[in-house]
Amino acid sequence: MQRIFRPRSNLAEKIVIAKPKSFEERSELGQICVVKLGIKFPAVVVTFDNATERAYTRWPDRLYVIDRDGRVVYKSRPGPFGFQPQGVAETLQRLIPEKH
Repeated sequence: MQRIFRPRSNLAEKIVIAKPKSFEERSELGQICVVKLGIKFPAVVVTFDNATERAYTRWPDRLYVIDRDGRVVYKSRPGPFGFQPQGVAETLQRLIPEKH
């Protein structure tokens, strides 16, 4: 029997996604989300061991900004409804000096 990923927010929009069986399938679903949601910044797909999920409070569906020292300097509320792209932009502007 195939597991289906159906968060409550997806039920209202009738979105049904079969649980990926490989990293390639997971990556393909990530690419579809990037396109459909119009995401304009790099997105990362976690591996099947979910090490990233465990390291970052078990909420992979957040927006994070990680500084050059590997510290989390911005973490959004759980998404997709908690995503605040403006917070990401402001954090990146503070971290990356303007070049004139």
